[in-house]
Amino acid sequence: MMKNTVLHKANTRGHADHGWLNAYHSFSFASWYNPERVQFGTLRVLNDDTVAAGMGFGTHPHDNMEIITIPLEGDLAHKDSMGNTEVIKTGDVQVMSAGTGIQHSEFNPNADLHTKLFQIWLFPKTRNVEPRYQQITLDVTEQKNNFAQILSPNADDAGVWIHQDAWFHLADFDKDFSKTYELKKEGNGMYVFVISGTITVDGQELETRDGLGITDFESLDIKATTDAKFLLMEIPMEH
Repeated sequence: MMKNTVLHKANTRGHADHGWLNAYHSFSFASWYNPERVQFGTLRVLNDDTVAAGMGFGTHPHDNMEIITIPLEGDLAHKDSMGNTEVIKTGDVQVMSAGTGIQHSEFNPNADLHTKLFQIWLFPKTRNVEPRYQQITLDVTEQKNNFAQILSPNADDAGVWIHQDAWFHLADFDKDFSKTYELKKEGNGMYVFVISGTITVDGQELETRDGLGITDFESLDIKATTDAKFLLMEIPMEH
């Protein structure tokens, strides 16, 4: 089996600095368009956002998208047309299945701290589902030298669930620790995104905020060359 890879170095991402929002886009988003970076399989958006104190996104609509938010620093206040009013904190993960349509707003509720977050969009397996909201607090100790599952297709599994045959894991490896990831579903691909530090994936070096898309594989050997945190996104390649 010959695996195929596509490397997205951190400095090749789209960038928009709106003052209140400093955003890096791994895939085409808003005013940044790159025809070679529209999506990776069902992964459509991977935004690395910093929101200034007290600022945020006004109410706006979504439909037929699975939207995952992972705060990295600070908090994000959320309000939506389903009646949810929540604060998502560092160590939480939130998902919205937009389905037939939702409206929501997100803002940084803190007057003196910025908020950093990943927002990730996946195309759903089923269109026009009833919109839903889910938020959980992770046990971050499970990420130490481990692939801690934070998302799956199954409501009774670890993490949140979505309408897609996808599995996300967060990992926090000590320098020189290595572990092998086994593919969950045949035909799926993997998008690895480094939060901090340096890792190798089957020998390919990745630094902070680098992304690597991999297809046609059954397992991946992942080693930390420094202390490193990273996100693994196993996703279907067709939608």
